[in-house]
Amino acid sequence: MAHRPYRTALLCSFLLFHCAQWASAEPFFNSQVRARIEQQLGPEVPKEGFICRGEPICGVQLIPAYYQKRDYRPIWIDHSGMRPSAQALAAVIETAVHREGLRPTDYHIAAIRNIIHQLDDTPFPPDTASAAIWADLDLLLTDGFLSMAAHLSGGRVNPETLHPDWIISERSIDLLSYLEAASEGVRVADVMDQLQPKHVGYVGLRDALAHLREVDASGGWPAVEGKTTLRPLDTNEQVINLRRRLMASGDYRESLPPADPEIYDPALEVAVKLFQKRHGLKPDGAVGPMTRAALNTTIKARLRQIELNLERWRWLPRDLGERYIAVNTADFNLRVVEKDKTIFRMPVVVGRPARQTPVFSAKMSYLVLNPYWNVPYTIAVKDILPKLIEGEDYLSRMGIRVFSDWSEDAVEMDPDQVAWSTYGRSNFPFRLRQEPGERNALGQIKFIFPNKFAVYLHDTPQRSHFKRVQRDFSSGCIRVENAPLLASYLLSEDHSWGPGTLFAALDTGERQVVRIPLPIRVHLLYMTAWMDDQGKLQFREDIYDRDSALDEALQQRNPYLPPGLNEGAAEVMAPEV
Repeated sequence: MAHRPYRTALLCSFLLFHCAQWASAEPFFNSQVRARIEQQLGPEVPKEGFICRGEPICGVQLIPAYYQKRDYRPIWIDHSGMRPSAQALAAVIETAVHREGLRPTDYHIAAIRNIIHQLDDTPFPPDTASAAIWADLDLLLTDGFLSMAAHLSGGRVNPETLHPDWIISERSIDLLSYLEAASEGVRVADVMDQLQPKHVGYVGLRDALAHLREVDASGGWPAVEGKTTLRPLDTNEQVINLRRRLMASGDYRESLPPADPEIYDPALEVAVKLFQKRHGLKPDGAVGPMTRAALNTTIKARLRQIELNLERWRWLPRDLGERYIAVNTADFNLRVVEKDKTIFRMPVVVGRPARQTPVFSAKMSYLVLNPYWNVPYTIAVKDILPKLIEGEDYLSRMGIRVFSDWSEDAVEMDPDQVAWSTYGRSNFPFRLRQEPGERNALGQIKFIFPNKFAVYLHDTPQRSHFKRVQRDFSSGCIRVENAPLLASYLLSEDHSWGPGTLFAALDTGERQVVRIPLPIRVHLLYMTAWMDDQGKLQFREDIYDRDSALDEALQQRNPYLPPGLNEGAAEVMAPEV
């Protein structure tokens, strides 16, 4: 996305040349402009929008009523021509689309420039035709402002239209109040700044975008060709490009040149391992197929990846909470955060691509020690029922009991008396419940934050998965590596629950529900690019293929202004817990 500075000099010369003449023609000029605006926004304006100078006006749920309220007076122009706020808005659009990763075509900037050039060549005094051009300029500026305000505050795409398991609560933003502020003298840049996320993660990723744009402008980074795996102490001509590539991305930081540029020396090994960690790869120092593929991902692809994740940040609640738990599914990690600082983190296992972990925010208020596992219906019919039909002794071996249905007073069934082969996905009334014990799929602790997906955090007896780099093995829930540590943190405000008390309760094997003294927000996220606590840019594989779907959605022209707008209301719905 090219960045072209706004032609301020052209505007200034245009305004100075005509300023005195416009003042004398004010009544005619204003009346003609207002008439054109009223004509464009009359009662017959289609609810889906209309075309102005070849540009779709998307904010028709807000714009007509707002102009009618001000008797169709223009917002961004007066008898002197373009007001300073109009010039500021054009400059903000130019800057923001570059800085925030937005699309300039969504905000009419090319059409606005063309109109300014056209007006510079129109005769004075303004006739009906030129007044119409001024009116159209005002409408385009207004629609551009509202579109950008909506996109900065809540994102350009509604995530729930892309993924049914991506649920973000909403908050109301009165966009017209921001438009009013900008039209009455508040700096447009300040208004837009109030609308965009203030999260440390968003600001850091935006800074990373600016830095990578500079690297791209200076030539980007070289490719590391060949198929041979490069290992420490190897001698290979591609080591030269490997070192250059890692210097360009800031992973190689040695100031002195190597004794032999073709030798894979210890300093280069350190840089390779740092690069591998930043890309979620096994940090073994060997440049094999996966590491080489990450090295050869183009800088433009990484720029786009950052832009996609800036959009995801705009979907998130503005206030994540003073303390919260964040699970980034794409990173297979959990963080406990207090005042924007990570207190501790731990590896997690998330849903495999066929059973993806959803994205949402909820409040955790209690945990369960030595929990039962009520086997989800999907797992029961897809994974367990086939074993039972084949006659496997799976239920007794895994400590699973069978109940007639999911009601509280369901009758326990003898599994040997059930004709399992007569049941399937469309007729399986039973509830399968695994008792507490060493084989229990939930381990010894389950962390509950009620949600429509029945997803939660839990312990697990399957410890080997935590040794893997890519940990997408679950059926949607999140398995945590150190459940006792997380439970101890959550119960730390209740002094009756010291570490000894917790482990003693676990050792009893008895199920126990424990309230968390201070309920905590849980945010299940999906980020494939972010800045970590040390200021290092991180990238991850798109395990659920969500980047491509978002990229395609963002490239489409917006059919309407804000996702989730309530018709007739001057507000746009944006994410909030």
